[in-house]
Amino acid sequence: MTQPIWQTSRFAIDLTQPKVMGIVNLTPDSFSDGGLHSTLSIALENAQTLLAQGADILDIGGESSRPGAEPVSVEEELKRVLPFLQEALTWNVPVSVDTYKPEVMQAALDLGADVVNDIWALRQPGALQVVARHPQCGVCLMHMHQEPLTMLAQPMTGDALPLVKDFLTQQILKLRHSGVQANRIVLDPGIGFGKTLEQNLSLLQRQSELLSLGHPLMAGWSRKGTLGKLTAIQGKAPEPKDRVGASVAAALIAVQNGASVVRVHDVKETVQALRVWQALKI
Repeated sequence: MTQPIWQTSRFAIDLTQPKVMGIVNLTPDSFSDGGLHSTLSIALENAQTLLAQGADILDIGGESSRPGAEPVSVEEELKRVLPFLQEALTWNVPVSVDTYKPEVMQAALDLGADVVNDIWALRQPGALQVVARHPQCGVCLMHMHQEPLTMLAQPMTGDALPLVKDFLTQQILKLRHSGVQANRIVLDPGIGFGKTLEQNLSLLQRQSELLSLGHPLMAGWSRKGTLGKLTAIQGKAPEPKDRVGASVAAALIAVQNGASVVRVHDVKETVQALRVWQALKI
């Protein structure tokens, strides 16, 4: 049975109703917005807008994880993330930091960040130890095949669900053996991270099978390439910013299939759709 509460540094987040995590990119090369919100003042204004639109959690990231993205240095990522984080932590809302670098995790947690959201699922040297040393920060473990630089060139093969499930099981065990309580852990199947269109759709269709791992699920379908391929007209996929309808549809299906958190760019539209769904839910 999955935990109804996600314990984080400052908040015990009630997951009995789905939560919307608003994405705040602090990068100049984001796949979804091309760095529109990369300056501090604009990023803060954007984050406030997401909260006004109904976001329950903010997820901030200082390095793009789009396919082919070049990694940035620890120093550069800290320069992007920490000033924003210092301000956002005064807003009395859960703040997640999307990073795989243990140095950035430590600095963010030292400031008071609530969640570490790691596309590498704490596989980088020292990352697991940073989270394990913290008394109660939340953590999201995501499955990724290969790495951003290579995942499109060498995508996964075979049935994705058991591979994702086995990987997440191993990472959960490592965390639990390190003393991290179960109610701190959320899982993300990693839509689009080295997976084919068919594998992504299979993960959505069979997503509820991951609930047997005993942890809440996060779904990150927003503006992903699979949605672009599915909604292409005359062979041309819409730009990421024009995939709002498809993103909302995928988020709703993910919640229907057991996701407790949806990570989205388009907060207003997702919140509206979820409210209609909740009003009709029996």
